[in-house]
Amino acid sequence: MSGIVLSSSVRQNLLSLQSTADLLATTQNRLSTGKSVNSALDSPTNFFTAQSLDNRASDINNLLDGIANGVQVLQAANTGITSLQKLIDSAKSIANQALQTTVGYSTKSNVSTTISGATAADLRGTTSFASATASSNVLFDGAAGGTTAASGTTTLGATIGVLTGTAGTAGDGTAALSGTLTLIAASGTSATGLIGNAQPADGDTLTVNGKTITFRAGAAPASTAVASGSGVSGNLVTDGSGNTTVYLGTSGTPAATVNDLLSAIDLASGVRTASITAGAATITNSVNQTISSVGSAKVTLESSTGADLSVTGKADLLKALGLTTAVGGGNATVNVNRTTSSASLGATIADGSTLNVDGHVITFKNAPIPGSTGAPSVPSGFGASGNVLTDGNGNSTVYLQAGTVNDVLKAIDLATGVQTATVNANGTASLLTATGQSNSTINSSGQLKISTGVNADLSITGTGNALNVLGFAGNTGTSSAFTAARTSGVGGITGKTLTFSSFNSGTAVNVTFGDGTNGTVKTLDQLNTALQANNLTATIDANGLLTVSTTNDFASSTIGSSAAGGAIGGTLTSSLTFSTASSPVQDTVAQTSRANLVSQYNNILNQIDTTSQDSSFNGVNLLNGDQLKLVFDETGKSNLSITGVTYNSKGLGLASLTSGVDFIDNSATNKVLSNLNAASSTLRSEASSLGSNLSVVQVRQDFNKNLINVLQTGSSNLTLADTNVEAANSQALSTRQSIAVSALSLANQSQQSVLQLLR
Repeated sequence: MSGIVLSSSVRQNLLSLQSTADLLATTQNRLSTGKSVNSALDSPTNFFTAQSLDNRASDINNLLDGIANGVQVLQAANTGITSLQKLIDSAKSIANQALQTTVGYSTKSNVSTTISGATAADLRGTTSFASATASSNVLFDGAAGGTTAASGTTTLGATIGVLTGTAGTAGDGTAALSGTLTLIAASGTSATGLIGNAQPADGDTLTVNGKTITFRAGAAPASTAVASGSGVSGNLVTDGSGNTTVYLGTSGTPAATVNDLLSAIDLASGVRTASITAGAATITNSVNQTISSVGSAKVTLESSTGADLSVTGKADLLKALGLTTAVGGGNATVNVNRTTSSASLGATIADGSTLNVDGHVITFKNAPIPGSTGAPSVPSGFGASGNVLTDGNGNSTVYLQAGTVNDVLKAIDLATGVQTATVNANGTASLLTATGQSNSTINSSGQLKISTGVNADLSITGTGNALNVLGFAGNTGTSSAFTAARTSGVGGITGKTLTFSSFNSGTAVNVTFGDGTNGTVKTLDQLNTALQANNLTATIDANGLLTVSTTNDFASSTIGSSAAGGAIGGTLTSSLTFSTASSPVQDTVAQTSRANLVSQYNNILNQIDTTSQDSSFNGVNLLNGDQLKLVFDETGKSNLSITGVTYNSKGLGLASLTSGVDFIDNSATNKVLSNLNAASSTLRSEASSLGSNLSVVQVRQDFNKNLINVLQTGSSNLTLADTNVEAANSQALSTRQSIAVSALSLANQSQQSVLQLLR
């Protein structure tokens, strides 16, 4: 072949064709492999750099499976912790049931002693009380200036109020108003009654000092036909308490007169009283009262001494009586006020006011004392003394019409027990001052000196204005109560001490009995406050039996035992004999219930053990002491070692319970709850740690995935071919190759010409 001689043009075309073929082969190789660098010959630097990047990406990719397994190991452990936490919560629920179950002992250990006269309010025992004296505000009488001190004989009632109206006439305007004038006129004869628009109709009413006067048409019923408790007198039917019905008659036969109406008003105001027997009412004038009347054609209204007079009714009726200038069918009110004097208090007590003294009620009433002249008889079971009516048990009524300050003091003393009352068969009451007591008085300055008595500390409250009028409303006159304490003597155990040594790690007790000040103990509440910190509690019964026992938390312990402590001592033990500490008595039913809870609790612990053992993945259990090591890079320098824990029941600090020992009382139960709370905290802490590690592993897992992508992308950038360019190159080279072949053919034509010559 070396002997073949090619022309220059042929040789040049042949070389060009060979070069094009080589380039075309290279381009086709790049298109088929997708790489521009397929061997170190293509580009040593890019080839080996890309190979290095691919190798690292491969090494890191090989680590991803291990990391993924590590994630699952952590998730398995976390799932186990979640289940363990639920089991711990179930165990807590069982322990709380034990706390809510009846304490396992029908009787707890206790010591007791009897303190004569002791109560929950005062443990000191028998205490002597002496009556103290409490002073009211100054009371003044009604003398001018209002500065004269009242005395014991100063009356509660005041001077009678008088109102004389203007002259009135009969309905025809000619006849003068008289007491015998009827309230309605005879048919066709207006002079016999009030003017038509003034005449009361059936059902009309007057209100007098809170009492009701009702007008009714027709004649008054017979005594046998009136309601029980009421009585008839002429044209009036009264209930004896001031409420009256006035029977008007008819226009053909008028009945009730002006005098009947005035009698009804006086019954309501207390000027008159009614005594009722078998349906008949006997109306009499009250002592020292002046009845309302008609004279010189004028009506004169009189109040009682015990209350001001207030009359409210139809204006036309009151105008016809000359008592008002108001007219019309609406109501008008006429007031007749009393006046005070040097004989009466400067302020008057309102009818119906009350005082409540140490739980007993004193009522003030505008009436004469029952049993007095013209007054009803004394009710059965009551007795009268002066102007005080008493039931013999400390409840009294003071009658205002003739009552005095001394009567008020008497009623207060009956309520406090300073005086006692014996109710006699004749309706009187015999009063006796209690031994060693002094009756309440009023001094020369007008102050009430109230004896508290020895039965109770003094407490006076009231309704109406009695509290204020009698000086019991304080300096400002607005106080709602008047109080004073008795003088108390020394209790039986004052100054004595009671001690208990530390009971079940409680605080030792050292109390001194006294008045409750300066650290001394007086009440049961104060004693219990001192005993509480030593796991003890005290009670006292009505007989003064003081019992100190264990609390529910330590119901299984015995006071004073070597195991529990709580030995009793102090100077109180030398004056009082305490019982020997009793042993607690088990409640069989309650203990059985608690034993069942122990069994349930132990079953939960078994589930904790098995759950801990089952919390593994691919043979690795972080809750059973295994260790997990994860490698994050190809060199092994970046790694994470996670040391497992042993979270079975023992690892969590929980132990199986023993029936009859655990849950036996609240203290034992609380210990279990404390351990469960600690286990719960441990699980939460480990869950947090696992969560943190899982987060780290997942971050590294994502990082490695992204890094592999970066490495592979970098490798590709170094070796991958641009297919668009290579495709264009392929087309260009194919064209070039075709052209080269044509050129070679042309070059060979000269060679063909020589051949033709040889032929």
